[in-house]
Formats: sequence, structure tokens, C-alpha cells
Amino acid sequence: MMPNPYAQYRQTQVQTAAPEQLILMLYDGVIKFCLQGKECIEKNDVSGANAALIRVQDIISELQFSVNDDAGEIAEQLSLLYEYLYRRALDANLAKDVAIVDEIVNMVRDLRSTWVEAIMLARRQAGAADANH
Repeated sequence: MMPNPYAQYRQTQVQTAAPEQLILMLYDGVIKFCLQGKECIEKNDVSGANAALIRVQDIISELQFSVNDDAGEIAEQLSLLYEYLYRRALDANLAKDVAIVDEIVNMVRDLRSTWVEAIMLARRQAGAADANH
């Protein structure tokens, strides 16, 4: 069987991505599978919705594991937020509730935007520090 070129490309992307980019990929995955789950719920495709929302739960679990506990209070707050998102994904799957899926998508889009801003700020600060040496 021939390997899927897209799957190979994605695997290479993940293996070569910087840690901050991996977090963005995880956020994108949550959004993607939430939207797939929502579409399946709207079409009464219970099996498809279940599969997509289980993927959401798995990705959120991966985000929980990625939190650097040494980062103090912000890490603690992020862990609590991921825990909440995981519970809501479970609720959305059990109830097949698009409103809960929308809530998750909105929260993760906000997280993603904040993460992008943090990456840009860190790069600017690193650039300024390099310029001073």
C-alpha cells in the first residue's frame, strides 16, 4: 500500500516544528475536530460526532501534558482551563450539543490568538536581547 503523501507531510511538519508551533497545531486540531463534530451532530451522524469529539478530548489531553508546571501560576491557570475544556468536550460528546462545541471553539480560538501574540512577543524580546550583545 502506498503511503499517503499528506500524512507523510504532516508527520514531517510535526517532527520538525518548534515547541511553540506544536501548541498552535494542537489548538488548530481542537478547532478542526470540533467543527467536524458539530457538522456531524447537525447531520445526526452520531458515530462521526463521537469520533471527532474523542479526537478533541485526546488533543486537549495532550495540551494538558504540555503545560510546564515550573511556569508558576500561569501554568496552574492553564491546566485548570484545559481541564475545563476537556470536561466540556466530554459533555458535548455525551449530549451531542453544538452549543458546547461552539463554546470550546470560541475559547480555543482565544487561546490560539493569545499564544500567537506570546510567540511574537518572545521573538521580539529575543531579537532585542541579541541586538544588545
